Amino acid sequence: MCLTKETFYLPSKHNSRQGQDTDLNHIMHSKVRYRKNACLFVYYLIQFCGHSWIFTNMTARFFSFGKDSVVDTFYAIGLVMQFCQSMSLLELLHIYVGIESDRLLPRFLQLTERIIILFVVITSQEEVQEKYVVWVLFIFWNLLDMVRYTYSMLSVIGISYANLTWLSQTLWMPIYPLCVLAEAFAIYQSLPYFESSGTYSTKLPFDLSIYFPYVLKIYLMMLFIGMEFPDCRRSVGGEGCKTYPAVVQYNMFYR
Repeated sequence: MCLTKETFYLPSKHNSRQGQDTDLNHIMHSKVRYRKNACLFVYYLIQFCGHSWIFTNMTARFFSFGKDSVVDTFYAIGLVMQFCQSMSLLELLHIYVGIESDRLLPRFLQLTERIIILFVVITSQEEVQEKYVVWVLFIFWNLLDMVRYTYSMLSVIGISYANLTWLSQTLWMPIYPLCVLAEAFAIYQSLPYFESSGTYSTKLPFDLSIYFPYVLKIYLMMLFIGMEFPDCRRSVGGEGCKTYPAVVQYNMFYR
């Protein structure tokens, strides 16, 4: 039998080096992806623990003390609520640096909405903190976020449950309009206190001034107008584009 060059394929040093470079790039890519997933998992876990604690605390207090617990809801869980909402601003950084794949503007609008309601409307007015609407709003927010962060946390590590996926895709549909109504009612109830106290109202040069209740009224109208704003949402599988009512893309469950 005559052995020719075509009988055997001897890899050259160049091909071997290319294979090593490919393996090295694959390893580096895997390490980067692992670090991103680990970062997201820790973040989702902290948020899940925070919102779960708030929701459990509010529910237990309500069944133990009844309506009396509603009045001092903000005093009991307000600090943790502020921490969770402040920490959620990291989501903008995640999107900006590429750790999380999502659209920056809708997430920014969503976070801005909550920051305004929590820190500007509720925290700045002690009288508003005792309103029943604060308890209702916090229940809605934390219920949505518990499902959202549970789904996102498990998705990062490759775990999927059909019931959880269904819940994460459908829960926001009845809850989101109720959230908007609760936010609007909180703004409406805060107007007399902003008018009497003059909080955030200021005078500008050239006989100009900013009357903050007017700013809130404009924001209130934008809140309702935005409910009919067409928004393209991604399904869990990343396919399809539909139109949903949303001033702010809640982005809830759409990894």
